[in-house]
Amino acid sequence: MTTTAIVLATMAAMPAAAETTVRLSTYVNEADIRYDGFVHFANLVSEKTSGSVKVEVFPSGTLHGWSEGVDSLQGGVSDISWINADNRLPCYAVTSLYPAEVSLEDQTGLDAAYAELIRDEAANVGLVPLFNSNYSYDQEWWFEEPIDDIGNLDGKLVRSIGPLVSLMIETWGGEPVFVAPKEVFQSAERGVVDGINMGVATYSSWKLWTVMPYMVNANLFYGNIQYMMNKDKFDSLSAEEQQAMVDAAAETEAWLKPRYEAWVDQQVGNAVMSGGGQAVSIPDDQRKALIASVKDQWDVKVDEACGAELAGKVRNLLASHAP
Repeated sequence: MTTTAIVLATMAAMPAAAETTVRLSTYVNEADIRYDGFVHFANLVSEKTSGSVKVEVFPSGTLHGWSEGVDSLQGGVSDISWINADNRLPCYAVTSLYPAEVSLEDQTGLDAAYAELIRDEAANVGLVPLFNSNYSYDQEWWFEEPIDDIGNLDGKLVRSIGPLVSLMIETWGGEPVFVAPKEVFQSAERGVVDGINMGVATYSSWKLWTVMPYMVNANLFYGNIQYMMNKDKFDSLSAEEQQAMVDAAAETEAWLKPRYEAWVDQQVGNAVMSGGGQAVSIPDDQRKALIASVKDQWDVKVDEACGAELAGKVRNLLASHAP
């Protein structure tokens, strides 16, 4: 066999190199079960595209900060990122967290329907909704010591993640303070905040039970902090690769949901049983009263940001998934 023939035979035997690399940015760290979900998503994409698309996962906010998702995607720093309440997405900003009781029995269906409602708004700023978070399941409240009534914060400084949570804190007599996830431990330890609003998964993976061990399980809103993709990057993929990305995202959500919920429950159990933590749930009548205390004010913002028609569709969707 000639040298040329050997080289050609060797090249033919080698796996095809990935044609497209997609950078996925997340604020969760590698100790968080959701990181496993992103790795699962990356593996599915590689499998479904036969290696023509490679997803690289960047955890712990290494590519950009909490509030920079849209900027990161538009500027090419990342290709898929979590999207916080950004004014360039006005309807998403006021409905990705919404004061309502929802059943999570069909959470993946609810989340997918919500993503469709804000798809056009996302496209207007060059984004494509891709991956729905499990945010509603574990977004709760923590304090250093037991609190009699979360509706009476009595001037406490409480970490907020967005405008709805800030409205809640202010309505209940507290003062909202924005703190990025990676900075919460130091803020709590140094007394910068008296309370924290955060997801149990993020809270646990950042070891925050040791600084604020008293958890109030309130279940006060629907939350879907989405991961979106740069639309130009998505459109540059073939139709088959686009479908592979969409399918991999949906399959990962279904794969992750039971694992995520079991992991969150385990973290709470471990903290309560062996770490000196406490976890209390508020009565249903108190939950309804707390939601009612902010809902009318929030609906005004939603109507302004979304328009009456889209606002009505969001409310109807949530109502159809009420407990």
